[in-house]
Amino acid sequence: MRQLAAILFADMTGYTALMQENEQLARAKRQRLKEVLEHTIARFHGKILQYYGDGSLSIFNSAIDSVHAAIEIQQQLLQHPKVDLRIGIHTGDVIIEEEAIYGDGVNLASRIESLAVPGGVFVSEKVFDEIRNQEHIQTRELGYFELKNIKQPIRVFAIANNGIIVPGRSEVRGKTAAPVNRLAVLPFVNMSADPENEYFSDGITEELLNTLTRVDGLQVTSRTSAFAFKGKNDDIRDIAIQLNVDKILEGSVRKAGNRVRITAQLINAADGFHIWSETYDRKLDDIFEVQDEISGIIANKLKENLSGADRPAIRSSVKNIAAYTHYLKGLHFKNKITPADTRKAIECFKQAIAIEPGYAEAHAMVAQSYCSLGTMGQMIPHTAFEIGHQYADKALELDDNIAEGHIAKAMAFLYYEWKWDEAYAALQKAIELNPSRVEAYDLLGFYYIAKAQKPEGVKVLEHAEQIDPLSPTIIRSLGTMYIFEERFDDAIRQADKLLEMNPEMRSAIELKAWAIGMKGDWKSALVLFEEVHRLTGHPLKGLMGLGVCYARCGMMDKALECVHKLELRQQQEPDSVVDGDLAAVWLGIGDIDKTYYYLNECIDKRMGPVACFIEYPPYKVVKADPRFHDLKQRMGI
Repeated sequence: MRQLAAILFADMTGYTALMQENEQLARAKRQRLKEVLEHTIARFHGKILQYYGDGSLSIFNSAIDSVHAAIEIQQQLLQHPKVDLRIGIHTGDVIIEEEAIYGDGVNLASRIESLAVPGGVFVSEKVFDEIRNQEHIQTRELGYFELKNIKQPIRVFAIANNGIIVPGRSEVRGKTAAPVNRLAVLPFVNMSADPENEYFSDGITEELLNTLTRVDGLQVTSRTSAFAFKGKNDDIRDIAIQLNVDKILEGSVRKAGNRVRITAQLINAADGFHIWSETYDRKLDDIFEVQDEISGIIANKLKENLSGADRPAIRSSVKNIAAYTHYLKGLHFKNKITPADTRKAIECFKQAIAIEPGYAEAHAMVAQSYCSLGTMGQMIPHTAFEIGHQYADKALELDDNIAEGHIAKAMAFLYYEWKWDEAYAALQKAIELNPSRVEAYDLLGFYYIAKAQKPEGVKVLEHAEQIDPLSPTIIRSLGTMYIFEERFDDAIRQADKLLEMNPEMRSAIELKAWAIGMKGDWKSALVLFEEVHRLTGHPLKGLMGLGVCYARCGMMDKALECVHKLELRQQQEPDSVVDGDLAAVWLGIGDIDKTYYYLNECIDKRMGPVACFIEYPPYKVVKADPRFHDLKQRMGI
């Protein structure tokens, strides 16, 4: 029998040694442990499945119950005669057959328990997500750990209630491999009076990131996660824990007239020791040489402890400070993701190209931005992707060694032309050129969804989250992958991560609403979709989820009203494409013929994401229809 459970491992420490010293006391402690476990675990609705040596394995239906039980067990065992116990908890799928229990969830819970200290309770990130809002449970993050036979680093938390032992990370690190050769480049601080120089200091950070990602054997945290700490004064060790790195590069930039002073320092995250620091005073007209020089020196410092050669450095094609500043402003707007900001980004990138026509990266970013607008239905796809292709081709003509150009081509192949093999090849090339460009992994995940290879999609996005753990785009995309796999609780956890960053993030609320709705609670989802609609600030936008929810809750009049408003928006905004929204609402209403009509309209208009969203769980009824085969064939799948 397969089920989702909270798995609690408890193991008595020092039992063997105590048996040799005082067998009677050892047996008394073991008996006391057994009595406390059986009484407490039963009281919190758990079940002991196995005893093994001086340990036990229990399961609970609720992660919250499992943690409350663990806290009470440890608090009781503090009393005389004290019993030193380690506890580890994880939630996951388990398979129970007669008296045996097994599965990846069991293995991981066991590894977390072995990591714990006597008197401590360690829990996985999944358990933490369940208990984070429980006012009677305190926690402290210990960071990521490499655990034996577990492929990805695991984020671990310690329960910090009264009486529970909470170790420092250094005490735990001795039990496992610490992150090695993992670097975060924090945004260099603008020390100049002119706020315009903010883009300049960000540019130094960008250049360092681009250079250092090309050092073989070094894993560099992506831009989004590093920039999450911009303007904050977090402790270096805390940042290292959150980003799972062992080294941090930070610095500052001060401009005055035509001179610039750049300070950089490399810090060992475990103890805050400064491995290396340097200050550069240069004339502003050779700033690009300064960037190359700094990044080269730091790369060489890091390579001293690395084996293997670095890949050849990619030199930026820009030589003009004004063009570079416009480019950095464009990145600033592009990373905000909204349609309005994407259009601002396009203008900035075009200004950079006007000053420096051979600026390959700027051409690539214009291409990506137009492709984004076409994907979101904010422009007629034919127009958006044709422009995207033109700029991407120009970028690759100027320099085919930049990942950004290949990513832009992949977007057009994936979301417009449905050239699946070409999309895959372009993404592999982008990853080869720059492994930290998580946009490539994001697109690759959706490639796998379109090809109905959902486990591969999840795997790719989980890897991307390791590279860029604080990227809203990656967190959201992984949540979407979990929905495709019907792992709705995991999707809700991803949405909650985003809402912790920004409680009014529309895409996060929408992700959570879909997960809750598809899990079966459409009434609760409706409240969230109403909030999504409110946050759009427009009577005709943000209606798809609302329409589906109204239909699922039997409020057909309101669902049809959403249909009417979507049709009205299409009339008022002829450049927008809402056929995918209409297909979803008609599916919710239960009209399969109209659903198929609008799905075919999506294909006629080359609305690329249709290849992905027809893999959502509610579309199972569509897939059961004989017409589905023709639909897939039209997209070359």
